Amino acid sequence: MEKMWSPWRSAYIESFKNKKTDEICIFCSAKKQDVAEENSLVVFKGVNIFVVLNLYPYNNGHLMVVPYRHICDLSELTDVENLEIMKLINSSTKSLNEVMKPHGFNIGANLGKAAGAGIDTHLHFHIVPRWNGDTNFMPILGEVKVISQDLLRTKKDLIEAFSKYQ
Repeated sequence: MEKMWSPWRSAYIESFKNKKTDEICIFCSAKKQDVAEENSLVVFKGVNIFVVLNLYPYNNGHLMVVPYRHICDLSELTDVENLEIMKLINSSTKSLNEVMKPHGFNIGANLGKAAGAGIDTHLHFHIVPRWNGDTNFMPILGEVKVISQDLLRTKKDLIEAFSKYQ
């Protein structure tokens, strides 16, 4: 079995180890931001759920679908929230297909620290666009992940696409 290492993520995950539990959740802060705010990474705000670009993306266009409620367990989602999450995952993939033309997607959630969740106190779902051959030597040798487009430019393009799929 081959292993793919992502050492650039360890610094990000380690940064949460010494945080106080009463510190403000980044998702709770993001849900208060307006899509139109210049430095906000929020792409779309629904009734109960919002979509935000990942500040530390695995790939260009890495989105997260996040409930407004600060919950950490799937069983705490209401039926209405579950449906909206699925609709926004669907809208996200359609928008990413239009804007970035990926060859595929990784979609999922890391539930709990043991499952790899960098933020385990606020439930969120990842949508990572993938392209054939999108892994290379940079993360392994240089501990650097190459993201070829500015996040705010990606946000602008995705906001336009999201408006078509609501």
